[in-house]
Amino acid sequence: MKFRQRALACGAALGVAAAGLTALPASATPATIQWADCTPEGQDDPEVVKGSQCATLQVPVDWRNPDGPTFGLAIARRTAKEPGDRVGVLLWGPGGPGDSGVDRVKTGMDRFSQTLQNRFDVVSFDPRGIARSNPVKCSAALLAGQPSPVLKSQADFDATIRYNRTLDADCRQHTGPVYDHIDTWQTVRDVDAVRAALGERTISFHGSSYGTLLGGQYAETYPHRVRAMVLESVVDHSAASARSFIDAQASAAQDSFDEFVTWCNAATTCALHGRDISALWAGLLERADDGKVPDPRNPDVPITPYWLSFNVFRALYGPQWPALADLLKKLDASVPPTGQPPVPTGLASNTLAVFCQDWDLPVRNYREYAGMLDRLARNNPDMRYPGQLVAISMCLGLPSADNPQHRLKVRDLDTPVLLANAIHDPATGYNWARSVARQLGRHGVLLTYEGWGHGSYDGGPCMETTIDAYLVALDVPRRGTSCPAVPPV
Repeated sequence: MKFRQRALACGAALGVAAAGLTALPASATPATIQWADCTPEGQDDPEVVKGSQCATLQVPVDWRNPDGPTFGLAIARRTAKEPGDRVGVLLWGPGGPGDSGVDRVKTGMDRFSQTLQNRFDVVSFDPRGIARSNPVKCSAALLAGQPSPVLKSQADFDATIRYNRTLDADCRQHTGPVYDHIDTWQTVRDVDAVRAALGERTISFHGSSYGTLLGGQYAETYPHRVRAMVLESVVDHSAASARSFIDAQASAAQDSFDEFVTWCNAATTCALHGRDISALWAGLLERADDGKVPDPRNPDVPITPYWLSFNVFRALYGPQWPALADLLKKLDASVPPTGQPPVPTGLASNTLAVFCQDWDLPVRNYREYAGMLDRLARNNPDMRYPGQLVAISMCLGLPSADNPQHRLKVRDLDTPVLLANAIHDPATGYNWARSVARQLGRHGVLLTYEGWGHGSYDGGPCMETTIDAYLVALDVPRRGTSCPAVPPV
């Protein structure tokens, strides 16, 4: 999962249990889509955007009340380049939470091979609460005051709960009714509304990272509408507690950091070759705790230990090992910053508000939270502050999730789901993919990438051709299939 430097928030929960995952009635007559050429926005290259089509589909604010108020869901597509050999629709499930599927179609088609672009209409959308689909908006100054998830006292714990509840109310006020209905349970129904509006009996689906949660629950809810499904960098939504969730996240991040150290020790081109990287990193965390490490994006202001760790965590996604070594060397030689970040005004997007409506990860008190931090530090000395730690802290004190964790119960698929995961994934560890494969049973097959990084479709020709063959020809790889690692550049 990708966690940006944003706050989390959560709406009022309805306490939906796993048994509530049955499909709900929708309008008897599916909506139609009025496509138009997408227009460049911001820094978009008009030549890159050319060929994409955009539209808005009206969907219910709350699928439990399908005839109630609606809002506009932003969608985009590119039609198959070889229409005579068109297979159907490939729907991209955005990750994050917070990624824009419309942006993916407009400017990020290099994510898909030429084979897929030739054979499929590639379709995606901005999930509810994100980008152009009634985005969650909150006071920018309030978001900027987000407490560090490294809580050091009972006072910190209590202050974080107060902050979370204040932010929750503020985001609801500025977002409107959609705010309380942005969980993945709702988004599953949005996907099926897109399918129906496209006039497709079935769809092929490719979700990455947080988009795998969407894909798995879509297959669970609408199995007969799935032609094929790829879940890449797999989220395991069965993690039952804050402990099991954050321990898995920290372990994955530590493993990827260890792989970076191993590479640097062997590569003479590494900027830190011959240095004790763990000792250097420990020193940076200590200096950051004293406010003496500059923010890499704004060197005039200090960065906290958590957000410093987050920068390293994100560098492990690619992975970008040479750039990470350069960054750590630069920070080690840096002088303490003297400024403070300005307080923003107006409203800002809160792209992670969906998280607390999808996960129940309660921590009962500060003693339990402090014990969690101690355990993380013992077991993961370098990545003691995993990127997803903020997911725990920013849900403290909020209502129970609308779409809480449960084991997948997928039945009656015509084609098994194809899971794809790197062994060394910093955000969705390989153990999560294996867990979801067990939950799927005969309805799932795990394709292993023996390398590194968050995302594996681009992990070399073996991964790409195997996944393409599955999507185009329903060629399901044998159980136990793996692809060799391609060293990152």
